Amino acid sequence: MKQKAAALSVLSNTSLVTLKVVAGLLTGSVSILSEALHSGTDLIASLMAYVSVRKAEAPADAEHPFGHGKFENLSGLAEALLIVLAGGYIMYEAVLKIIEPEEIRLPTFAIAVMALSAMVNLVVSRYLYRVARQTDSIALEADAKHLSIDVYTSAGVFIGLILVYLTGKVLLDPLIALVIATVIFYEGMQITAKSVHGLLDRSLPAEEIEIIKDVLESHSDFIKDYHNLRTRKSGSERHIDLHLTVCQRESIADTHNTMDSIEREISSRLSNCKVVIHPEPCTYHADKCPSDCYWLKIEKRKD
Repeated sequence: MKQKAAALSVLSNTSLVTLKVVAGLLTGSVSILSEALHSGTDLIASLMAYVSVRKAEAPADAEHPFGHGKFENLSGLAEALLIVLAGGYIMYEAVLKIIEPEEIRLPTFAIAVMALSAMVNLVVSRYLYRVARQTDSIALEADAKHLSIDVYTSAGVFIGLILVYLTGKVLLDPLIALVIATVIFYEGMQITAKSVHGLLDRSLPAEEIEIIKDVLESHSDFIKDYHNLRTRKSGSERHIDLHLTVCQRESIADTHNTMDSIEREISSRLSNCKVVIHPEPCTYHADKCPSDCYWLKIEKRKD
């Protein structure tokens, strides 16, 4: 599913980049050229997403025992850097057009191209967002975000070109391009932050930690304590490891069954999880030891 969505994004972006470049050169509109460059970065981002999704889904091997999920984070970071560079170039071109304004040729053609671009990106971005949520893919989410931003920027250029056509004020064209560049910068910084967090093994969000704790506490009749809870995310894959304290009387089989149950419950509430649990025997002074604990009574007699 992820590969199909990424391939669709590549196809739509390739078509729109070609159309916008032709429209920008024919009309001389800097806002359309800026949109063409923006879509060009989206095309590169789509290609990166397609490649990273394929690599991230590769099974773990001897050299990468935790899998290849971070390919998605690397892809997101590279996409963000491209977005920032594109924003800088658009600003440069817009300032030149403000200093030396140029007439826009074939305005009706330019308006039609931007309307088509907004509609295509709207449909594709919604599909990518849906797949990204279902598969928890940061690469597809970043790609969908690019295209959703394109919907607004294309719509902005569309409205701006209509105003230029109606008023004859060509200065509106580079001013709109500056607004697009600002949006692109903001988008790039957001994706950068999210990708870096994944590369630095930031813990899972607080609401997901609470889900894990809720599952653990539902087994309080068996486990006496849990500690050293550590979480991180690699691409769309969640990694969770923790220590459990269980009564010394419990058999290895019962302990193993409980650990399996905990792993299944966490995985049913959080998608794509890898859970590792280390069991530890309790000591007589454990806070949650029941008063009838055999080992607790023995230790109290020794005291």
